[in-house]
Amino acid sequence: MAGRYEYKVEELREGMLGGKMSGDKLEKVLNEHAREGWQLKAITSVEVKGRIGPGGVEGVLVTFERPTT
Repeated sequence: MAGRYEYKVEELREGMLGGKMSGDKLEKVLNEHAREGWQLKAITSVEVKGRIGPGGVEGVLVTFERPTT
């Protein structure tokens, strides 16, 4: 029987109004999820809806995968 997996997707942007994504912030998120057993599956650049005003800001969707128990 093929293995079963679950997935988790997290939206990341640097701040409320956007801005460049820092490597430190991304590294922190990756390490936090790794401690919970999640493995990085994909990182996709997207326009994420901003918290203030119309339009979007640059961000990333980070997709994680882990085997189900």
